[in-house]
Amino acid sequence: MYTARAFRGAGVGTALMRRLIDEADFSGIWTLQASVLAVNTGSIALHHAVGYRTVGVRQRLAQIDGVWHDSVLLERCRET
Repeated sequence: MYTARAFRGAGVGTALMRRLIDEADFSGIWTLQASVLAVNTGSIALHHAVGYRTVGVRQRLAQIDGVWHDSVLLERCRET
């Protein structure tokens, strides 16, 4: 998910993530997973704030402009 810069910090991302989680729970989906570049600390914080946990880091997963970046693997499991 991407939130336009003009809407960052306004709760849009949180609202979208909560809606995604609600729909997944309603549909019986057990686990949601996300992969976020480690440099995207805002997205990682958002995922943690809505109940995701970090399960690992994949090293040097993506190369952008000649620079390698790690990716953080996150997951959220339904409570019941």
